[in-house]
Amino acid sequence: RDFIKNMITGTSQADCAILIIAAGTGEFEAGISKDGQTREHALLAYTLGVKQLIVAINKMDTAKWAEARYQEIIKETSNFIKKVGYNPKTV
Repeated sequence: RDFIKNMITGTSQADCAILIIAAGTGEFEAGISKDGQTREHALLAYTLGVKQLIVAINKMDTAKWAEARYQEIIKETSNFIKKVGYNPKTV
């Protein structure tokens, strides 16, 4: 929550946002949960007018580079960012 003020300040001037998602067990789930920071940052970025989004998945080594984990994160993240207003096909 401490980062939100800085995030809003920077995002309000941005043309594009980079959303970093942690693949670690529990980390992804916490970030994408109802009160999660990943969810909040994506929503704020869109609300502040950032229409271009890049999503990167970090810490795949903690998931032993599992394709299933990667696909799970892609699916869940795509569903969420679509609800926010982004087009998953252009992210």
